[in-house]
Amino acid sequence: MRAVLIGVDFGKGDFSAGLEELTLLAKSAGAQVITTMTCKRSSPDAALFIGSGKADEVAHAVADEKLDIAIFDHALSPAQQRNLERNLKVRVVDRTSLILDIFAQRAHSHEGKVQVELAQLQHLATRLIRGWTHLERQKGGIGLRGPGETQLETDRRLLGDRVKALKAKMEKLHKQRETQRRSRGRSKTFTVSIVGYTNAGKSTLFNSLTKAGAYAADQLFATLDTTSRRLYLGEAGSVVISDTVGFIRDLPHQLVAAFRATLEETIHADLLIHVVDASSPARLEQIEQVNEVLKEIGADHIPQLLVWNKIDLAALEPSSEMGEYDKIERVFLSARTGVGIDLLRDAIAKHAQLEALKRVSAPLEIENDDIRFN
Repeated sequence: MRAVLIGVDFGKGDFSAGLEELTLLAKSAGAQVITTMTCKRSSPDAALFIGSGKADEVAHAVADEKLDIAIFDHALSPAQQRNLERNLKVRVVDRTSLILDIFAQRAHSHEGKVQVELAQLQHLATRLIRGWTHLERQKGGIGLRGPGETQLETDRRLLGDRVKALKAKMEKLHKQRETQRRSRGRSKTFTVSIVGYTNAGKSTLFNSLTKAGAYAADQLFATLDTTSRRLYLGEAGSVVISDTVGFIRDLPHQLVAAFRATLEETIHADLLIHVVDASSPARLEQIEQVNEVLKEIGADHIPQLLVWNKIDLAALEPSSEMGEYDKIERVFLSARTGVGIDLLRDAIAKHAQLEALKRVSAPLEIENDDIRFN
């Protein structure tokens, strides 16, 4: 599909980095980016988001270039989307819908597909219901008695039923994961989750560590389904490492909610390996975005090991940095070339050994407390 990308600079954050990310998102969804149009505003226009003048300019570009779709780097209200489609005469997609579309393409496991469908339906529900509000207000009238209102109620009910069924499936999958986690907990297995901004190189790092052969590509959201593998670390024993979905700026809330079951691997981990693209100019902002999502899902209390990946592109040397209690807090490596991977394995092993010492001492403290209180 031939696409025009539209970005509005509201004077917040790195606007150029945001546009670059939108281009990657559009290409990941399968769009052919023909042109990019930008404008500056202090606030969105209520009716057309970009204002009538800019909307006319985009409409001319769409007609001249024979474009099929207009992609906005922002969330649009249902009314704004309808008005823009009427003006531009092509399909209009906002950032949320674009991310949902990519997720729908990339989900392969049963759980991934259920999560994506649930997120899509919850997003659609607001648009469908608001799209029918003009019929709700009519209270009958010629050509509008009954059927319009009946259709609205039918659509609401069908959507509601499907959402309910999907939530029940998610609950069942959640219980299965909980059982697996309890089993790992009983065996005292140290668990590690790889997190990070999308396209930071998480799956490539996962493959380098575990030789798992998980799908890895230079595109956004290449991984949606959580993959877990055991990794043997010599004296530290075996640990379980999980590769998870990548985070992104303004990740739609319904996606965070729908993917909570998958992200629970992150919530219950003993250690988070936070992968950062060392070659990205927006790396510090991306670290903040990931930490915000971790806070939202309740995983901000878990110890983090920051991995600066792609050092071959950033002209950096492999190394590690120590923090408090002789814990390694940062590792600089290249997952693609394998340089510095041994430093990361050592760092994970040290974290696992420290956790094992804590677990050994914890029961003794409880027994002493029992004796003291008895």
